[in-house]
Formats: sequence, C-alpha cells, structure tokens
Amino acid sequence: MTNSFLTSEELKFIGFQSIGSNCLISRKASIFTPELISLGDNVRIDDFSLLSGFITFGSFIHVSAYTALYGKFGIEVGNFVTISGRVLIYSQNDDYSGAFLTNPMVPELYTRVYGGKVIFEKHSIVGAGSIVLPSVTFHEGSCAGAMSLIKENLQAWKVYAGVPAKYICNRKNDILVLEKEFLNSIDKVGI
Repeated sequence: MTNSFLTSEELKFIGFQSIGSNCLISRKASIFTPELISLGDNVRIDDFSLLSGFITFGSFIHVSAYTALYGKFGIEVGNFVTISGRVLIYSQNDDYSGAFLTNPMVPELYTRVYGGKVIFEKHSIVGAGSIVLPSVTFHEGSCAGAMSLIKENLQAWKVYAGVPAKYICNRKNDILVLEKEFLNSIDKVGI
C-alpha cells in the first residue's frame, strides 16, 4: 500500500515555486498552478483540498480536508496557521451586478473579476466550514469560529464567529511563549 502523502521526489516533480522540508501533501489534493505556490517547512495539506493561484505558505501550517484556496489576487499564510476542514478562501469574486457575465468559461472581455489578497498572520485560525472573502487580513492570533463568514479584517488576539463574523471575546497569547520554547527545542535537536 502506498503512502497517502506524496513523496519528496513527487513534490519536486509537481513544480512548486519553492518547497521547504517536511511537507506532507495528500495524493488526493488538487494543485493547480503549482508554479505560483510556495511552501515553507512543515506544511501539511490534507485530502480533497484544492489550491489555485498565488499562494504562499510559511511554516508549521495545517490545511485540513475539503478546503479550497483560490488565490488569483494572492493568499499569504503565516507561520503556525490552522485552516480547518471545509473552509473556502477567496481572493477574487465575480461581479454579480448583472452588468457582466460570470464564471471562468466566459472570456475575460465579458466578465469583471475583482478582489484582493487574503492574509493570515501567524497563529491565526479559521474554523470548519467558514468562508473567507477577498481583501481580508487575519491579524496575529485572531480566530474565526466554525461556520463563519469573514468579510472584514479580524483584529489581533480576538475571537470572531457568525454570519457575518462578529467579535466574541479576546484570545490568550500564551502560545507565543510556547512557540519560542518549541522553536528553541527544535534548534537544539533538529526536526
């Protein structure tokens, strides 16, 4: 039986813009435009995830199953970020006003696609089943609960939830101490 993750040789063959060490990408993930995707160290991408467009991953990142990242205008994922299952991240959107046609099967002349970069700063989390719209920043340590619609920036070390996502409470930043301990421990023994 073969491993459910691609081997390092298979990952090199895909043609990512850059790839770090210890990257685990499911054989069942769909990777479009790999030449536009950069992976840091210790990145895991689970089954049935879809990646397309300009996407940059830092290190120590988990992208859970059934997640889609559409990065036409860019998606930047910082260190220690968690993207839970069935999350949809859009850096682009069609114009639904009725003045333009929509969908990728129509020539660009007849469509209007707009958007902006989506940024996940370190230690941010997006909960299962959430949708992230274009031009959103998850500031350091911010968190969106499950089934949230995120259409505005999330402030650092705060928890949000709902449709649309609203501030719920503050989040502890104790993980910054744990991050430092963890990184010091791997510097000593390697990973």
